[in-house]
Amino acid sequence: MRNTWFTKALLAASVAGMFAAAPVLAASNLKMAYALSTNSHYGAGADAFAKSIEGSTQGEFKVQQFANSALGGEREVIEGLQLGTIDIAIVSTGATLNFVPKTGVFDIPFLFRDLDHARKVLDGDIGQQMLQEFPKRGIVALAWGEQGFRHLTNNVRPVASPADAKGLKIRTTENPIHIAAFREIGILATPMAWPEVATALQQGTIDGQENPLSVIVSAKLPQLQKFLSLTAHVYGPALVLMSPNVYDGLSDADKEKFKAAGHDAAVAMRKYVDDIEASGVDAVKKEGMQVNTVDHAAFVKAVQPVYPQYHKQFGKELVESIQNTK
Repeated sequence: MRNTWFTKALLAASVAGMFAAAPVLAASNLKMAYALSTNSHYGAGADAFAKSIEGSTQGEFKVQQFANSALGGEREVIEGLQLGTIDIAIVSTGATLNFVPKTGVFDIPFLFRDLDHARKVLDGDIGQQMLQEFPKRGIVALAWGEQGFRHLTNNVRPVASPADAKGLKIRTTENPIHIAAFREIGILATPMAWPEVATALQQGTIDGQENPLSVIVSAKLPQLQKFLSLTAHVYGPALVLMSPNVYDGLSDADKEKFKAAGHDAAVAMRKYVDDIEASGVDAVKKEGMQVNTVDHAAFVKAVQPVYPQYHKQFGKELVESIQNTK
């Protein structure tokens, strides 16, 4: 009888000890989510983040990657960060504008001249002040990543002018800033979550989509689309985000290590974009995609009627300060 009681007591103590250790394990093994494959620019950023934080903390923190929307679409992932069910994420501003609306200013079509211009804005006061908006919505923003400039693909015809784009049913993100410009051109904008796009293209539910070369190549879109038009209509930032449930419990020293890991992720994404901008067009041509340049000035002119709406939404001064950044 005494032995039975003693055995039960030992078992109870052992179980209690297991549960007491659980928070340490949960804190050190971090779940990182993103929408694309591991061989994408998001994957490059995630790998750089994981190596950075595991190295700087001598393995105290380890990162488990969940690629290909394994933990849900980008909206669900950001909600997971707020709830603490996801620890780290790499997402597009197409999703963050639902949580931090000001980030939508970077999605204005034809706002940025080139990659260098965009990077100067994001690395400067405008971009860094924008990161400070995230904690107000229960999210920690560590760094700006990158996707590159978005281009148009479809299965109907080459698009060289705004007139060629009219009537095409194009998948977009759930981004009203993009949608307003597409509708002004005459595109039938069709918001759709990324995990649904491949099936919709295969079934002909949509004619095409728009994304940076980094996505077009890594998502193997040449297997699903005939035409690529180099519209460069929108610059696509990305963001490295973290759950405050983890971040707020860190020491100041560890917080700096996570910020450094976010920076390393951003650098890796930019390198991926630079490489794919140099090689991506040739890569998709080899896979049979027809690629054409466009009348860029005509597209810029076509979306100008929407700009007063953007000025009202984000402030003309902010929009023009971005445009005028040298």
